[in-house]
Amino acid sequence: MKWETVIGLEVHTQLTTHSKVFSGSSTAFGAEPNTQASAVDIALPGVLPVLNKGAVERAIKFGLAVGATINRVNIFDRKNYFYPDLPKGYQISQLAKPIVEFGSLKINVDGEEKTIRITRAHMEEDAGKSLHEDFHGMTGIDLNRAGTPLLEIVSEPDMRSSAEAVAYARALHNLVTWIGICDGNMQEGSFRVDANVSVRPVGQAEFGTRREIKNLNSFRFLQQAIDYEARWQIETLEDGGRVQQATVLFDPETGETRMMRSKEDAHDYRYFPDPDLLPVKLDESWIESIRAAMPELPQAMRERFQREYGLSVYDATSLTSQLDAARFFTDTVSLAGEAQAKLVANWMLGEVSANLNREEKNIVDAPITPGLLADLIKRIADGTLSGKLAKQAFEGLWAGEGGVDAIIEARGLKQMSDSGAIEKIVDEVLAANQKSVEEFRAGKEKAFNALVGQVMKASKGKANPAQVNEILKKKLGG
Repeated sequence: MKWETVIGLEVHTQLTTHSKVFSGSSTAFGAEPNTQASAVDIALPGVLPVLNKGAVERAIKFGLAVGATINRVNIFDRKNYFYPDLPKGYQISQLAKPIVEFGSLKINVDGEEKTIRITRAHMEEDAGKSLHEDFHGMTGIDLNRAGTPLLEIVSEPDMRSSAEAVAYARALHNLVTWIGICDGNMQEGSFRVDANVSVRPVGQAEFGTRREIKNLNSFRFLQQAIDYEARWQIETLEDGGRVQQATVLFDPETGETRMMRSKEDAHDYRYFPDPDLLPVKLDESWIESIRAAMPELPQAMRERFQREYGLSVYDATSLTSQLDAARFFTDTVSLAGEAQAKLVANWMLGEVSANLNREEKNIVDAPITPGLLADLIKRIADGTLSGKLAKQAFEGLWAGEGGVDAIIEARGLKQMSDSGAIEKIVDEVLAANQKSVEEFRAGKEKAFNALVGQVMKASKGKANPAQVNEILKKKLGG
């Protein structure tokens, strides 16, 4: 039997407010345990929550970015459950009337575009954190995260492979960091993914029983967890077993998922409207002012790069995978000239990207600036540098040896464009490589490339390749 995997994601994005969603406590990461949990965060008697306007603004931004409905009236509910890191005994969330509904996000997998529907995005507070590793036979509770503002983004079950799920999660991560509502730091828990996974026979309309994989904090773990879970469910069903709805955890060390508890449904949490919080009514003019301040979004910029600069889908997608990279590209093009956009893209996705990956740096921390890269591009365009010599100049730029012209001078990298000097080298090469000359005249094209290589070697890579080709062809009668 052939099986189909069905995946939906629930993504918890921590909003970039300096204070918590219902109190003035700090949201800064890394503080001593329980130093950022106020009376409001732990619901001491007599305290009342006050909604953080900044959290609402960020939720609206997200809704606008995914073309969703922004509910002008939305309500906070209490989600009731008992766990040591939830001091109130309930979590303030949104169920019946969330702030955002019915959006979508486009992804690209293996050159094919697909639209993933977003069911809803709702505001809620985070719980605290249980610490098991540092306490022998005990669990420590750190309530610093309690009350941290989250936007939970829930997709429809539109993904059919782990590759699609990762592409969607990456696109979402790019978007929320692009519009500045989340810092995207997965190690610190700012962007956490829950994956709902089920399988069904190919052609069957009805969904299978899903299991939810909780708290995946890397794209690699997301892919591994979904692949393992799908295989496990298929093997269970093919062996005559049943898949039971459950919440599971992924163990990165074993690469396996394991059951944590049976999966709850909404009615198990006994949701009801929070009596301490009034309905949130959004002013139309406020929404429009937020819309007017929105940056150009990744998809729009990607399409513009293709249209204005003639970039491929792959190049445009890669350059808009991060806002910092997109800005670096546009800044460099503005300095180098629009005619050099493709060359700028090639260098950014080639040498710049390779060096950043090797040193595990973000482009904002790169030792090369848009101005320096633009200068390098100009020297390639005006014939001062060949592609090979430009790579040597780039090494000097990355190492901080100075400006492009200074490096060209210091390293002796200037391309040889003197026709007479090149012709002299060509004559010497032809005289010393008669066998290759005869092979070329006998119809072997590879012999021509060999001769070009010999000329470049003799000139120490400095001869203008286009002139070398032209002079060689003339000399050989080709």
